[in-house]
Amino acid sequence: MNERDVFEYALLRVVPRIERGECFNAGVLVYCRAHSFVAARTHLDEGKLLALDPDADVTGVRAALRAVEGVCAGGEAAGQAIHDDAGRRFRWLIAPRSTVVQPGPVHTGLTADPEAETERLLQLLVR
Repeated sequence: MNERDVFEYALLRVVPRIERGECFNAGVLVYCRAHSFVAARTHLDEGKLLALDPDADVTGVRAALRAVEGVCAGGEAAGQAIHDDAGRRFRWLIAPRSTVVQPGPVHTGLTADPEAETERLLQLLVR
């Protein structure tokens, strides 16, 4: 039997016009303490973005999503979080913020493979 460990995840939401509160899912953040694993996978649906805000900065939103992936990846791509462990990077990324890319609530589950879980959640909840 495969050992399953607790993991946490949050959706990344794009909120093109903060004052309207409309949003759609554009990524998922996954953290598994037992594996020292943190990752983000994103997918931006430009059609949805432009439907909610025809003047949206598509390049800027893509850059914000890539930045989240970079913080999760660690190393030089993590910027100021370069020396933070996986848990600290996840907690920083899920902190509430009033920006175009926002984290949703944190949920939990069990997984034997956090990497595969990240891809599964991207397909199920974002694409």
